[in-house]
Amino acid sequence: MSMMNIDEFSIGGDLPVRRLGFGAMRLTGKGVWGPPEDVPAARAVLHRVIELGINFIDTADVYGPGDNERLIRDTLRPYPAELVIGTKGGMIRSGPATSEDHRSAVDNSESHLRQAIEGSLRDLGVECIDLYQLHRVDRKIPIEDTMGLLQRLQVEGKIRHIGLSDVSVDQIERARSSVEIATVQNEYNLGTRTHDGVVNYCTKHDIGFIPFYPLKIGKLIESEELKAIARREGVAPSGIALAWLFKRSPVIIAIPGTSSVDHLDQNETASSVYLSTDDVDTLNILSQSFGKGSLSLQTLPTIHPTL
Repeated sequence: MSMMNIDEFSIGGDLPVRRLGFGAMRLTGKGVWGPPEDVPAARAVLHRVIELGINFIDTADVYGPGDNERLIRDTLRPYPAELVIGTKGGMIRSGPATSEDHRSAVDNSESHLRQAIEGSLRDLGVECIDLYQLHRVDRKIPIEDTMGLLQRLQVEGKIRHIGLSDVSVDQIERARSSVEIATVQNEYNLGTRTHDGVVNYCTKHDIGFIPFYPLKIGKLIESEELKAIARREGVAPSGIALAWLFKRSPVIIAIPGTSSVDHLDQNETASSVYLSTDDVDTLNILSQSFGKGSLSLQTLPTIHPTL
């Protein structure tokens, strides 16, 4: 294996994090509802996150709801000085995602967001949230109004940086007309590239891009070409999918989630994978064949020269 450490990205210009982060959603009960069935195992994963030097954790108030944030608090506080925790608000869930009566709703009203932020402050055990991401945009409320509210909460010292989730370029631009946007979080991976335009925009404007479902690459995982690169590098195919994300743009912070320490260690190996230009070309061809919304890297903006 060719050794090459991935670099860092500075969220909001002042919160440096490794570009391999951790998505904590899986550390909940079935259907992202309630606490995890094996709390000691979940805590072991969080402790291993810190041991590996991963210093960005992504969560949300609807994971549980609240249980995920409280698990992080009860396991890791007092927090390491370099740890950055991003959470999300603006949604309501009424039950586990696996139940027939599960309902999700978007609520960006001032009353809900203020209540949500106070809840996250309490559940995370912090006085200020490092990164507060709007989980979904409420179509009933102009995004400029919502950003104005988050800016007021920023001035009040409750949140440090503001992010968005599941948004278009137009929505990002509208949000940026009101506040500084530190991160954008959309579904994106080697197999699903419908948000290539958003990645390009974030790269151009130095906005952190946090792809969720970074390893959900579907049938592409069965590709012999992908498996061959993985064998050469001595990693699982998922490690190549992660390495491709790091190559895709210097603003990407990947947050693969797991409830297994072994799987977490496996994801960590992506930080030492080297992909050549030929490898990237091969993966892009595969992406075009198996994925959605593909675009050749040859047409994309700046790629980090060391990855």
